[in-house]
Amino acid sequence: MGMSSWASCAVLLYLVLFLTPSCPILFLVTALPGNYLAADASTSWTNSLSAPDSVKFDDGSFARIILLNYFGACGCGFICNQTCNSHLFAIFSLTYDSLNISKSEGPKVVWSANPENPVSINATLQLTSEKGLVLKDANGTTVWSTNIFSKSVAALNFTDMCNLQLLDDKNATVWQSFDHPTDTLVVGQKLVPGQQLTSQGGLFSLYVTRQGLFSYINSNPPQRYFTLTIENTSNIQFLEDSLSVSSDGAISAILIPSTKLISNRYMRLGADNGHLKVYDLFWQEVQDFSSRFTDYCAFPTVCGNYSICRNGQCGCPRPINATSYFQPIEEMQPEHGCSLITPLSCAASKTHILLELHNITYFLFTKDPPTIDPDYQHISLDSCKNACLTDCSCKAAFYNSGKRVGNCYLLPQIFSLMAIDQDNSTDLKVYIKVQNVSSSEPPRQQTNHKKKKQIIVGSSLGSLLIMFLLIGIFTLLFWKKENVEENVDEAEEYLLDHIPGMPTRYSYDDLQAITENFNKEIGGGGFGTVFEGTLPDGTKVAVKRLNGFSQIKKSFLAEVETIGSIHHINLVRLIGFCAEKYHRLLVYEYMSNGSLDRWIFHKNPEMLLDWKLRKKIIIEIARGLSYLHEECRQKIVHLDIKPHNILLDENFNAKVSDFGLSKLVDHDQSQVVTNMRGTPGYMAPEWLSSMITEKVDVYSFGVVLLEILCGRRNLDRSQPEEEMHLLDLFKKNIVEDRLLDLVDKYSEDMQLHGAEVVNMMRVAIWCLQNDFTRRPSMSMVVKVLEGAVNVESDLDYFFSNPSLLNMRGGVENQEVHIVAATPLLPSVLSGPR
Repeated sequence: MGMSSWASCAVLLYLVLFLTPSCPILFLVTALPGNYLAADASTSWTNSLSAPDSVKFDDGSFARIILLNYFGACGCGFICNQTCNSHLFAIFSLTYDSLNISKSEGPKVVWSANPENPVSINATLQLTSEKGLVLKDANGTTVWSTNIFSKSVAALNFTDMCNLQLLDDKNATVWQSFDHPTDTLVVGQKLVPGQQLTSQGGLFSLYVTRQGLFSYINSNPPQRYFTLTIENTSNIQFLEDSLSVSSDGAISAILIPSTKLISNRYMRLGADNGHLKVYDLFWQEVQDFSSRFTDYCAFPTVCGNYSICRNGQCGCPRPINATSYFQPIEEMQPEHGCSLITPLSCAASKTHILLELHNITYFLFTKDPPTIDPDYQHISLDSCKNACLTDCSCKAAFYNSGKRVGNCYLLPQIFSLMAIDQDNSTDLKVYIKVQNVSSSEPPRQQTNHKKKKQIIVGSSLGSLLIMFLLIGIFTLLFWKKENVEENVDEAEEYLLDHIPGMPTRYSYDDLQAITENFNKEIGGGGFGTVFEGTLPDGTKVAVKRLNGFSQIKKSFLAEVETIGSIHHINLVRLIGFCAEKYHRLLVYEYMSNGSLDRWIFHKNPEMLLDWKLRKKIIIEIARGLSYLHEECRQKIVHLDIKPHNILLDENFNAKVSDFGLSKLVDHDQSQVVTNMRGTPGYMAPEWLSSMITEKVDVYSFGVVLLEILCGRRNLDRSQPEEEMHLLDLFKKNIVEDRLLDLVDKYSEDMQLHGAEVVNMMRVAIWCLQNDFTRRPSMSMVVKVLEGAVNVESDLDYFFSNPSLLNMRGGVENQEVHIVAATPLLPSVLSGPR
């Protein structure tokens, strides 16, 4: 060993001995040339506040230091802030004073393995040669691991750049924290296309793509607010004085100022405002990097919801008329936003009006073209406003009649608005939905005690009157036992007539005439048979007649209430319904090319879909499901995604159909109980555990995606026994690196695009993860399919699904809990392996 190496070791041992006296891990830690620490495999650490290497800071936080980098500027280990109710395994920055840790300021996390799943005291971190790092809570539950497959780990290194690495026996990097960034970059760290930063709490994300840098606020759907276009980006690297960008082999630098004495050290995506900021070693802000490219008022949370940013100042909208609809949330802190004085109510949707705001724009429209696609194109202003008023989830309508004539944008949430000079006004018209209030009516907060008393008395008398009225109605409805079922049916029909936004109601005689007495059957499923029909204006329709009274009411109400209230280009539109006596029928738009299964499970060369068309269909299915899961007023879980329920129109536009098995889940509702349903082969493994989220649809989408790419059913009894189950064959070919063998052999065009098809199979792998929390959201799938991000690496290939045999064993009729899953943070993405 050379003199310099011995010197490095001496300094390192000095740091370790004096910074962590009596540290038990000292016997497991060795100093290696290259200024980093290594720990041999089969090492474990326990989270303990009383451990000799634990440090308590003046602000109440603790750090159990496992490894320190050579310069002592950052450490790795367990950390808790102030109250210490929960702990993270993290990399954190440290401040030094004369070679001792300064305890005056607590450590700041720059990377964490488990930000959304903290652990408790006595949690353990273990380093093994087979799995790499494994983090387990005190009860033995695995919280996080590096998921190393088919690789052997020999050592754990912590570099002077604060990069945690796993090495094999040849010192090659098997895994590193730099490849899995959270919200912070340290000097020297790179981001490649497909990787991202996600702010603490998950509200903001910054993506790196081949087209540059893009920041989103993670609303439903995500909305882009920052764009730095750099064509053919291969990577960006944060350096002390610049952000270095590699593009087509050329390297350019975006300079960042620094203080003379202290170098820049960190770049962080802020949790409160979505700004990307640069900090020095002591976490003093050096530069607001994002503001160099985006106007201050163009950040979505700069002034809070509904508030208007004008010259850096925040204020509530002030309509031209005398009526005030908005009030500040906090009078002394206008940047916290505004709220509606009279909250919107879907039950009172008839009194909703649209309030026009003049000389106002929105961060989505600061670029040309806007950073989102319109909900409707080439429609009139009145039609756009009408679309917002009839959609309860719509909170604002934006209408652009400039270069993109007649584009209508409907937004379910309003962030900060931007004031513009009258001279710079655009063709954008802005309308905010409010509850109509008479100008003569005093605001709620000014109502006097007498008025309140009158309201209480009036409400009480009204309640009593309504109660007596209801008693009278029910007495009239149920006084004869032999008429109970008939009257219940009439009451249900009455309710159907009074659901806001319901589609057209037809009589049974009307539908008999439309379908020529149900003469032409074109399909079945979802408790019913489907017939072709023609409306009086010549429009073809599909009429679904529900069969079996025991299931009619539940499935019928689910379909009418669900499909009748939503509109999306990739969802089959419900035109009307019939609820007359015991007849229950649904009238859908006609899809001339039928269901997807007839186009992908056959060998007729004249009906084969080419690669371009299959890719289009896959993206459209994903968009439809993303809308159901994330963009509706209520989260809609379909529960039966399969090719039979994907319909194609005359232009092969794909639309998701058959919501008879769906359940509506309020975004703030914890769970709803339903019976186990679905189609064997497409059902996610968690059906057997009875905990169901929208991720069951993601799993089913993964199966359908695989069937489209392979041109065969997931269970094909015509195949040899070892190839009968597509998922088993898929796993085998992944391990043997023979995915090309699965590409649809009957399509020459699919074979020609084999590499692209195999790349899309990686999306299926991600969707088929056994652990539903590791599956992507459908909005993330859409981004992957559109090329904005890449598929997550380190995926589990041992996916499965409940077999028909298991279901027949008594699980089929059990009660299942459908949980409204907390929106998952976008996964840390990296290039496909």
